[in-house]
Amino acid sequence: MTGRERVLAAIDLQEPDRVPIDLGGSFVSSLHWRAYEAVKARLGLKQPTIIATQRSQIPWLDEQFLQRFHIDTRAVICGDGTRKPARTLPNGDYVDEWEAVRRASDAEQYLVIDGPFDRDDVTIADLEQFDWPDGNDPGVTEGLTERATQLRAQTDCAVVVTLPTPVFHLAQFMRGYDRWLMDSLLDERFFTALLTRLTDIWLQRADRILEAVGSLADVVMLGDDIAIQSGPVMSLDMYRRLMKPHHARIFAFLRAHTNARLMFHTCGNCYSQIPDLIEMGVQALNPIQVSAAELGDTARLKREFGKDLCFWGAIDTQHVLPHGTPEEVRAEVRRRISDLAPGGGYILSAVHNIQKEVPADNILAMLEAAYQYGSL
Repeated sequence: MTGRERVLAAIDLQEPDRVPIDLGGSFVSSLHWRAYEAVKARLGLKQPTIIATQRSQIPWLDEQFLQRFHIDTRAVICGDGTRKPARTLPNGDYVDEWEAVRRASDAEQYLVIDGPFDRDDVTIADLEQFDWPDGNDPGVTEGLTERATQLRAQTDCAVVVTLPTPVFHLAQFMRGYDRWLMDSLLDERFFTALLTRLTDIWLQRADRILEAVGSLADVVMLGDDIAIQSGPVMSLDMYRRLMKPHHARIFAFLRAHTNARLMFHTCGNCYSQIPDLIEMGVQALNPIQVSAAELGDTARLKREFGKDLCFWGAIDTQHVLPHGTPEEVRAEVRRRISDLAPGGGYILSAVHNIQKEVPADNILAMLEAAYQYGSL
């Protein structure tokens, strides 16, 4: 099978010739550029490292590297708007087009420290007066058709289009996470108005993106964290009342505008929300954060949801990859393949982007074991 056939078979819950492998297929399933540099040094590779996204500090992976480790995915990552381009402040912080201020952390990733609505006296009138990014900004689709066309012509791998940051993250960045949560309890009208405005803009951008690459994509990916380590961000009832309607609009739009498979990324313990995601049309769930409560038992996940959902990820990045031995990494790979792969429905990848402290030997052990043990 080709990489494309392998990935599509897994998402369609059919058993491929081996477990598909993803590294770098999206901006949530790659590795920090310093980790990539360490792996390249171990292998004696000299290709230059080019950063793909400033926010996550992940690189574009070299095609020879991807082929060497039998990676079955290739990334198409949407750009940022150019009408309100990001700008760097004198202290090194940068301000994105949503006017969220980001600062580099010790992990060399950029974290939001302030947003345009992160204050106590914000009203719906402020939403009306804000200079919003343009939903039809051409910068978002610049080069996408060319990139996707090239990948389909020059590789036999699955083309994964990473859509822009969706609405809950944007609301949290602009409002501040704590105030956003308080709004859900104390100012539902503002909470809903902000999400509605963001969803409207997001759908405009998604329309342009799918017009450019919808027929070339094998998978479209969006990520919007609805859970934390212990469980959902908010109660299931509140999610269904306040947040799910916006997701439902997004998923319905995607299903109507592309035949590509739909992969959704959420961090944390989303166990109780999985039925809602399946209902809305999610076909593949990433990253299966096995260190989070209720997601560690991947055999249980397969029994309960495997007839409806492809699992994408599941190789632990919280404990095993950074702190385990190469043999423990290989055991982790064997376990997740054993639990999730039979009958199809599993794409192997690390949980989240692999960070810079992960030893190169462990990254190599994961990739080598994925291919070694992935034949079904």
